[in-house]
Order: sequence, then C-alpha cells, then structure tokens
Amino acid sequence: MNVLQNEEISKEETTRYWGVSSAIDLYDCDLSLMQNADAIREFVKILCDRIKMRRYGETQVVFFGDEPRVQGFSMTKLIETSLISAHFADASRTIYLDVFSCAPYEPEDAAKFAAEYFKASRHLVSVVYRK
Repeated sequence: MNVLQNEEISKEETTRYWGVSSAIDLYDCDLSLMQNADAIREFVKILCDRIKMRRYGETQVVFFGDEPRVQGFSMTKLIETSLISAHFADASRTIYLDVFSCAPYEPEDAAKFAAEYFKASRHLVSVVYRK
C-alpha cells in the first residue's frame, strides 16, 4: 500500500482546504462481487456510513464497455458533500474508486474497507487536498 499526498496535514488543518480527493486502486478483486450490482450498492451504503458521509439520492450502477479491457460496471453516488464514483474493470479484476468530499474523512480508512469488501490482494491510495 502506498499513500501519496501533496501536503502533510493534520485533520484539524483540513479547514484550510476545500476538500479531500482520494483515488483508490484495488487490485485482484473478487470478480463475483465486482459483477454484482447489488453488492456494489451495498458497498457504497456501508462506505458512506463508515466515512460519515450523508447519501443523496440513489446509487447509479451501470454496465457498459464495448472493449473487453474496460468492460464492467461504473458507479456514481452523490453525497451531500460531493461525490463517490468507481469503475470496475472485469478483465483485470481492478477497481478504480474515487472519493471526493469537502467534509473531512480518512482516505486510508476508506481504502482499507474497500480492499476488504472486494477482497483485493493489494491497493494504492493517492490523496490530494483540494484548495
């Protein structure tokens, strides 16, 4: 696991920033979970609860892709403080999850939960504090 941050800051200092954006890459995931729209929706519900984000509207889960390399579900979830999105690439069993919020959360906590839920063998987290 790697965490990349553009600045080292404490949670108390997050008021200087507009929001936190984390790109979470999950590798060698459980394909049966990745291909299950209901499991994806349940993941989003639990993730929002864990990082204390208020859900807004329904979670959108859509399957698409003409090219086998990128084929899989894509998910979007509005939260009151911004957006959670992901693409599930079936061929590589990789999930590209993005969490952006103007409310503080711990990106590594989100990444660890996602990795556990989708049974990833490893994950990578890149974090940007948006100004």
